[in-house]
Amino acid sequence: MLRLHSLFLFAPFLFSVSHGFHTIHRQPISFQNVKHRYPFSPLYIGPEEAWAAYNTALQTDPLVTKSITASVILGAADLTGQALENRSKVSSTIDWARSARFAFFGLVLQAPWNHFYYLLLDGVLPPTEDPFTATNFVKVVIDQGLQAPLFTILIFVFLGALEGKQLEAIQQQLQKDYKNTMLTNWKVFIPATVINIGFVPPIFRVLFLNVVFFGWSIYLSLLLNKDKSEQS
Repeated sequence: MLRLHSLFLFAPFLFSVSHGFHTIHRQPISFQNVKHRYPFSPLYIGPEEAWAAYNTALQTDPLVTKSITASVILGAADLTGQALENRSKVSSTIDWARSARFAFFGLVLQAPWNHFYYLLLDGVLPPTEDPFTATNFVKVVIDQGLQAPLFTILIFVFLGALEGKQLEAIQQQLQKDYKNTMLTNWKVFIPATVINIGFVPPIFRVLFLNVVFFGWSIYLSLLLNKDKSEQS
C-alpha cells in the first residue's frame, strides 16, 4: 500500500487557507485599486496584483479560470508524483504525456464537474452564514456519500481511457484499488468538504478544492501508475 504521509502534510493548512478566503470575501480586492497603488509594469506583477487579477477573472470568466487553474495544479501534482517515484532510481526521465493527461483531466473534467456541481448543490441547498447547520451537514453527506464515489469512478475511467487502457483493464483496476481509494478519499475529503462548504465563499470553492486536489492527485498519480513504476 502506498504511504500517505506526504499527502497529509498540507492538511493543517486547509483551515487557514479557508480563513484567508473568508477574509478576502469580506474585503474584496479591486484590481483597479491595486493599479492606483502600484503603477502597472509588464516586468513586475506582485502577489496582490496577481490575486486581484485572478479575482477579476473569476468574476468575468469563472469556468475558464477554474479550468486553467485546475489544469496547472494537477499537471504540477503529477510531476511531483513522478519526482517521488524517481528519487530512488539511478536514472529516470519525466513522462510528459502522463503529466499532460492529468493537466487535461483538470481542464476538461475536474474543474467543470465541480463548477457545475457546486452551482447545483448551492441552488438546491443555499449557503448558510453559520458553518455548522443541518443544511451544511446534508451537503457534506451528499458530497461524500454520492458525488465522491461517482467522481472517483470517472477519474479511473477518464485517465485510463486517456492512457489507452481497454475497458477490461480499467474494470480490473477499479476492482483492485477502488475500495482503498475511497477509504483514503474520505479521510482527506470529509474534513476538507466540511471546511469548503462551511467556511469558503462559493466563488472560491473550486480553488480550495484544487489546493486539496494537489495532494490528492499526487496520491492518484502514484496509485494509477504503480504497476509501471514497479516494472521499471
